[in-house]
Amino acid sequence: MNTQKFVPYEKLSKKARKAIDRKKRSDWGNVKPATQVEANKKSYQRHEKHRKRAEYLYA
Repeated sequence: MNTQKFVPYEKLSKKARKAIDRKKRSDWGNVKPATQVEANKKSYQRHEKHRKRAEYLYA
């Protein structure tokens, strides 16, 4: 019977602590950690007026 004794995290070897930390870590999946701010619809859109003209000229 092979039982492992409890060893406090602080007393574990560096390699063992890294293994435990690696298991705890996970990725964010589809979650984007950066805050997404929706543009204010009431604010003045400086280039909205000439957008189609600019696409025509520079396309």
